[in-house]
Amino acid sequence: METQTLIYIFVAASFALYIGIAIWSRAGSTREFYVAGGGVNPVVNGMATAADWMSAASFISMAGLIAFSGYDASVYLMGWTGGYVMLALLLAPYLRKFGQYTVPDFIGTRYYSKAARVVAVICLIFISFTYIAGQMRGVGIVFSRFLDVPITMGVIIGMAIVFFYAVLGGMKGITYTQVAQYCVLIFAYMVPAFFISFLVTGNPIPQLGLGSIVNDGSGLYVLQKLDLVLQDMGFGAYTSGSKSMIDIFCITAALMIGTAGLPHVIVRFFTVPKASDARRSAGWALIFIALLYTTAPAVGAFARLNFIETVSEKDYAQAPAWFKNWEKNDLIAFADKNGDGKMQMSNGAAFKGKPEFTEETGPAGQRLLANELDQSNGNEVYVDRDIMVLANPEIANLPGWVIALVAAGGLAAALSTAAGLLLVISSSISHDLLKSTFKPNISEKGELLAARLAATAAIIVAGFLGIYPPGWVAQVVAFAFGLAAASLFPAIFMGIFSKRMNREGAIAGMVTGLVFTFSYIAYFKLMNPEANIAANWLFGISPEGIGVIGMILNFAIAIIVAKSTNAPPLSVRKLVDSIRVPRGAGDASNH
Repeated sequence: METQTLIYIFVAASFALYIGIAIWSRAGSTREFYVAGGGVNPVVNGMATAADWMSAASFISMAGLIAFSGYDASVYLMGWTGGYVMLALLLAPYLRKFGQYTVPDFIGTRYYSKAARVVAVICLIFISFTYIAGQMRGVGIVFSRFLDVPITMGVIIGMAIVFFYAVLGGMKGITYTQVAQYCVLIFAYMVPAFFISFLVTGNPIPQLGLGSIVNDGSGLYVLQKLDLVLQDMGFGAYTSGSKSMIDIFCITAALMIGTAGLPHVIVRFFTVPKASDARRSAGWALIFIALLYTTAPAVGAFARLNFIETVSEKDYAQAPAWFKNWEKNDLIAFADKNGDGKMQMSNGAAFKGKPEFTEETGPAGQRLLANELDQSNGNEVYVDRDIMVLANPEIANLPGWVIALVAAGGLAAALSTAAGLLLVISSSISHDLLKSTFKPNISEKGELLAARLAATAAIIVAGFLGIYPPGWVAQVVAFAFGLAAASLFPAIFMGIFSKRMNREGAIAGMVTGLVFTFSYIAYFKLMNPEANIAANWLFGISPEGIGVIGMILNFAIAIIVAKSTNAPPLSVRKLVDSIRVPRGAGDASNH
């Protein structure tokens, strides 16, 4: 059977499964829509949490960043996994014991303020839309390549699928859909990794293959060979980094703290029966997450090695089919600077900006570019980092069914997180703004309708951001983590562990952290990208890591304002005690 036919079958089958689960588990009440009824088994919730958290950035983009950044990309591995440990130990059980539906619910009640709740909703919407842009971009890339449609059309198709099961099923539908999506995405990630590890090193276990000798007779280990090959081409060694220590520290910390403040992950711990189940959920989720995260460095290294061996110094006219397939989707390009028809690769940009093609072809048959070529270096190949995992099976000449499986896995990863984010956005608007703030007498039926309308509006905005994203998938996601670290995390942390923190301090801190971090990112990434170099950064910290400074400002402003204003009421101080003292969940519900 042809590979394209297999792709259609695998993708259609996975979508039919997700939609079938959404229909089977349709939410009939606000409690089912927001927290799946609060009775999800910890193992099931751990698997759903893993799918919710391992987004397009983890599945599609992270190994691509590792492939091209080497040591520098270790920040994503350390930050995202370390953050999950922090979330599991510091926040999850306490928030579950609090017994509400959403993060703004906790902040609004803990800080006895509708204003605090509204500020939390604003922070949450900023974070979620920044994050969801990366997911929809990932959906567009997968559809574009494997269903042979433009990226824009791919995003629109993804919007339609997410609309169906997120709006219909709510958290109940999303939870069980995400269990299926986890099974699809982890199988799709591991199978090609086993194949490629065996082909490159003779060891089928990728985690061990990364430390094995390449089976080409050279006697070199994988990373030794990669270092030598890249240095011969003018790149830095794969195992050495170019980022400063302070930037590495700040990006890792921003990702770690941001993970602990991500609303779509936190809300998953509201779905289990009791606080102890939140800890068990977190433990299971870490096991499920570790399968992919311990495999990603090997996938990235093997992908870079295979890419160089199949592209560098090869005639474009004899370029492999996969190269031309991705070229059709504007995600890879060849700029023949010296006119010899060979694809030379070296350090530096092949041309300025992202590829914009004319309708003409060059002497070697390549699509000609409208971009201005960068003549300061000899690099002639542009490759979008987000394609590496998806293209990996094609580069390694794996069977068609493996390629089809990866297509289904990439979609599962992006759609699972997109659905979780959309639910967070819709519940914050319907529950926290309407029900809890502006329209407290709204009926349950009216609230459920509002949640579904909010989810629909959020999907439209998310689709627009997916079509016009402000960066690579993993980069866009990194900004969301920075915003979460700078705004929500300090308010949640102090809300649990500080009886003295009051509403004035929390609001001032959240606003300060959000405005500072968003302004810094917007300036360097949107308003003046030419200035985005280390010499211009504050303390040498890149936009990806600036969330740490935003968090420090948040804590500092919150503490100063809290000390100079009235202490929280006695009832709130008792609430903080009851959240931390190991008694029944009902004690902390503030009802």
